Amino acid sequence: MSNAPDLDLHALCELAVTAAHAGGDVVASRFGGARDAREKSPGDWVSEADLASEQTVRALLAAHAPYPVFGEEEGGELASIGWLVDPLDGTANFLHGFDAVGVSIALVHDGVPVVGVVHAPILGRTYRAVRGGGAFRDGTLIRVSERPPTGAICATGFPFRHKDLLPEYLEVLAAALVGFEDLRRVGAASLDLCWTAEGVFDGYFELRLGPWDVAAGGLLVREAGGIVTDWDRDDRTWLTSGDILAGSPDVHAALVGLTGAKIA
Repeated sequence: MSNAPDLDLHALCELAVTAAHAGGDVVASRFGGARDAREKSPGDWVSEADLASEQTVRALLAAHAPYPVFGEEEGGELASIGWLVDPLDGTANFLHGFDAVGVSIALVHDGVPVVGVVHAPILGRTYRAVRGGGAFRDGTLIRVSERPPTGAICATGFPFRHKDLLPEYLEVLAAALVGFEDLRRVGAASLDLCWTAEGVFDGYFELRLGPWDVAAGGLLVREAGGIVTDWDRDDRTWLTSGDILAGSPDVHAALVGLTGAKIA
């Protein structure tokens, strides 16, 4: 991938922050009083807040940096340069009053995230990164942890949309419970990746996520000194496959050792 010299990544990151905060305001205003929710598929929910947040984010991006937008709820166009938007990551959490929800916005160039912003509106935190510029939480530089794998706490997510993957996933889950100190399951991939980037979690693994789930958070982990690949060690296809391993270098290596190439 070229370095996209014609893109002002810092200005685009500021725009993404503004859009994420605007979407987050929509989410926060509806938190605790969710309505008009429907189930897209078993366990996969969309609410009026998802749709309103995405419309707000799209309008801001279109007004100031009109690259194609691909969003979780309204779809769109995947282009060589374009935005990936998750307007409310953790909808089930939102519907249950669990405040681990995020608005995730990434700019992707030639299949690689170059701008990433995740705003957690209920928690009041904003994470940002540009390619080659480090990762930050609310203006403070963040780094992945230095804990050894045996002392690591890793985050994960269950493949509830893909029950056919459960046998392979459960094999890795069991190995992870033995190899790491402990595991966590929050239910918002963008925040799992942010917490991995700032060393709260030491690593993260999940299967079959959408590109909007992981693009911004994956860039944050990389810019914080971590490694992101798919389950077959490929450092690019995780964005399209949704099979992601992320963590500090040592923990990522341990995750690779647990998963190998188990998923076809």
